[in-house]
Amino acid sequence: MNLTLSTCFVLVHDPDRALAFYRDTLGLELRNDVAREDFRWITVGAASQPGVAIVLTNYLNGSPADGDALAALVAKGALNGVHFRTDDLDATFETVHASGAEIVQEPTEQPWGTRDFAVRDPSGNLVRIDQPPAA
Repeated sequence: MNLTLSTCFVLVHDPDRALAFYRDTLGLELRNDVAREDFRWITVGAASQPGVAIVLTNYLNGSPADGDALAALVAKGALNGVHFRTDDLDATFETVHASGAEIVQEPTEQPWGTRDFAVRDPSGNLVRIDQPPAA
């Protein structure tokens, strides 16, 4: 069996703010934007990975109580969002920091051998960005 990552979903409160963060701050390309009633499915991705998509959506298949439970988990930082990799962590951090995004952790050497930082997207999802160690 040979599996590859195709698509992951990130639940957001405000699709426009999420798009601004992921496209304008993180530099991902907009690939698709589909609206139906009050819901949107916005597909973004890195130009260097055309086969991998991130869908930003405000659609949750469930009851209002499910939405409240999910919002509480995001607010507590209990859910991880997406992790990205960059070739220049310091420059990426400066760009993200200058955007006014909520910084959770500044660039830090981690015990597992990478250097990374953490930020929250406008919906509170945790996003980590790392730079692999030099070979």
